[in-house]
Parts: sequence; structure tokens; C-alpha cells
Amino acid sequence: MTREEKSQVIENLTAQLSENATIYLADISGLNAGETSNLRRACFKAGVKLSVVKNTLLSKAMESSDKDFGPLSGVLKGNTSLMFSDTGNAPAKVIKEFRKKSERPLLKGAYIEEAVYVGDEQLEALVNIKSKEEVIGDIIGLLQSPAKNVISALKSGGGTIAGIVKTLSEREG
Repeated sequence: MTREEKSQVIENLTAQLSENATIYLADISGLNAGETSNLRRACFKAGVKLSVVKNTLLSKAMESSDKDFGPLSGVLKGNTSLMFSDTGNAPAKVIKEFRKKSERPLLKGAYIEEAVYVGDEQLEALVNIKSKEEVIGDIIGLLQSPAKNVISALKSGGGTIAGIVKTLSEREG
């Protein structure tokens, strides 16, 4: 690879790091061609982009990026694959599901919305991270529950004030 090609790759990696809020680093070494193809297919279905990168080029891209990757640059040894996603837990779910049949991929680390996770032992915590949409759904559910109580009280109380107060007071107890 020429110096010009390397600088182009670093530039592209830097752009990808800047554009994505969810970045996983994984080790997929040891997977044969068929397993790698299955992993790529699983990533595609889950909306995860997978690419294998050279550690030195990724390290330079991380330095050039406007993000603080902290201790994540310390995991750049051996085989490294990048996983990008719009959903914080999607790559972790793909890794966990794939490991039911294989020992790999191993999670090296992750950068999610400015938080850094290092090590394969973080996988379970990352699987359980809720997406932005799931958190919004939980909040909407919490906000709707008092309104549902009032609406059901209106329906069951016969529409009169006395009936509504009676229904609501019975629910309190």
C-alpha cells in the first residue's frame, strides 16, 4: 500500500469514526471463510456494518478523530474488525448470538455515545443497553399510564363526577 493509499484509508476511517456514535472493536480471527460469511450476513440483517482494518491505520484515524477513545486504542493488537451501528446494542447482540455456535468474535472494546467499554467481559452489559427508541418508548408508556387511569375511570364511573370519584377512590385503596 502506498503512502497516498494509506492516508486515504486513514481519512475514510476518521470520517466513519466521526459519523458513528456506536463503534465496536472485535477479534474475528480464527473464523473460517464460511463462518466469516455467516457473521457478515448476521451483521447485515441487524443493520451493523462490519469491516476488517489494520491496527496502525485505525490508531491514526482515532488520533485524527474529534472523539476521545480513551483506553480503546490500547486494544489494537492482533486482528481487529470494526462494527458500526445506529443502535447501541445491535453489535453486542450479533456477537452474543454468533457465539452460541462459535468462540469468536471476541469483543475488544466499544465506544457508545461517548462511553468507552474495554474487554470481552463487557459484552453482557452492552447487550442490555437500551436504544434511544426503547428509552423513549418507556418514557411514553410511563406518561400514558396516568391518562389511561383517568380515561378508564371516566368510562366505568358512568360519566358522573360522583361515579368517577368513587372509581378512583376504590383504585387508591
